[in-house]
Amino acid sequence: DRRRSQRAARALRQTLPAAQESGGEGTPWRVIHASQSGLAEQLAWRAAAQLQAAGHPVQVLPLARVTAALLQDSPQVLFVLSTFGDGEPPDNARRAARQLLAQRVDLSGLRHGMLALGDRQYPQYCAFGAAVDAWLGGNGAQALFPRIDVDAASVVTLRQWQRELGALTGIVTDDSVLPPATQMHDWQLLAREELNLGSLGGAIWKIRLAPPAGTTWQAGDILHIAPRNSAQHVAAVLQAYGLDPLQPLLLDGTTRTLLELAGKRVLPDEGATLPVQDAALWLAGLPELPGREYSIASCAADGAVELVVRLVHDAAGRAGLGSGWLSLHAPLGIRIAARVHRNPGFHRQDGAPMVLVGNGTGIAGLRSLLREAAQHDQHGHWLLFGERQRAHDQLFAEEIAQWQAEGHLARVDLAFSRDADGGGYVQHRLQAAAAELQAWLARGAVIHVCGSLQGMAEGVDQVLRATLGDDEVEALLENGRYRRDVY
Repeated sequence: DRRRSQRAARALRQTLPAAQESGGEGTPWRVIHASQSGLAEQLAWRAAAQLQAAGHPVQVLPLARVTAALLQDSPQVLFVLSTFGDGEPPDNARRAARQLLAQRVDLSGLRHGMLALGDRQYPQYCAFGAAVDAWLGGNGAQALFPRIDVDAASVVTLRQWQRELGALTGIVTDDSVLPPATQMHDWQLLAREELNLGSLGGAIWKIRLAPPAGTTWQAGDILHIAPRNSAQHVAAVLQAYGLDPLQPLLLDGTTRTLLELAGKRVLPDEGATLPVQDAALWLAGLPELPGREYSIASCAADGAVELVVRLVHDAAGRAGLGSGWLSLHAPLGIRIAARVHRNPGFHRQDGAPMVLVGNGTGIAGLRSLLREAAQHDQHGHWLLFGERQRAHDQLFAEEIAQWQAEGHLARVDLAFSRDADGGGYVQHRLQAAAAELQAWLARGAVIHVCGSLQGMAEGVDQVLRATLGDDEVEALLENGRYRRDVY
């Protein structure tokens, strides 16, 4: 399933003769990748193609096939490693990473470069790439350049990677060599609807977006959006610095107002002491806002992407960057810059029954899988979902009830933690059904977990390990039968 879903990576493999080993008389290279979503693998094959074009023999390998002996036999290696969740290796590289990092080995003959992919919203940002980089250095390997950490496929940082590859190969490239997964397009905001009126938790909104022509996605994929500051906040900051929000500026051949341009930047505090004299210079010194990612709640047959977004606020009471933009500030009909982030590690395994476990906005990823399975007439799944109160937080209750009545859902377990008789948390419902879980796994079920990493996903993992044992859980992860989209 993972190989089928990575068509872009497979197309890149075809650019190299003999698939694994390409000829050449230059210094031999290996390019090693560990990928959760497929982006790391795509970047690895693009780097290999660039090395091969410069006349170097090159071999591309997943980390799962790498041993210490192979590294000792490798004069030069490029690593492209993703961090999954808060500091973990990708699921298909967990066993190899654990075995490799536990060894002491002489790697003094190895020179390496490291591209680490991650998400700065997690405390352990790029931690897996950093751990492998530290292990290599601790065993004597020499770095060709300082490790490059990439936040959410940042094009700016990937350009730095391209510059390092250019220095190694003598081939200068531009952004056209970057994978399509890094390219943003305009999506139209069609509608939004609050799903949990009266809830004790933050408001949860269903957001509906029209994709640009030719855009495809699968259930389990993620939408990466470029948020903006609210116009009110931008205007207040500009006025505090003595700037006219309607001042026109020419940027990249297009004239836009300072209000529009500053809306896409990380703004300083409003408490300015001196007015700004040069608006263009001031703007150029502000970094672009970081992107935000949301699990897609619809399937491709629906024709539009739906998101489930909880509105959050910071300590000052200001709405969250992404949730505030989508839920409150963006006018209906506006174009929102976004891209589909393919997430093959959470895709549905064709023909297999699913055990779907989640909480809160994690219903999004589970709903997309159920909608896609229904489109393919694949029924008989099990949903375990948790939220705060039955009276307010039964997200998509009518749809779930209909699926249960039709047999699309063979079993539904709901947990409402703030109700006296609510059944605790979703992991408690899973624990109470441990025998049933083992029966489902025995007939080939795949577990999908979507929602909060801390609390829910950790608790579910503990229940699985207590029920099945660590070895069985690790085997499920590596075989793609325990799939997670957690945040």
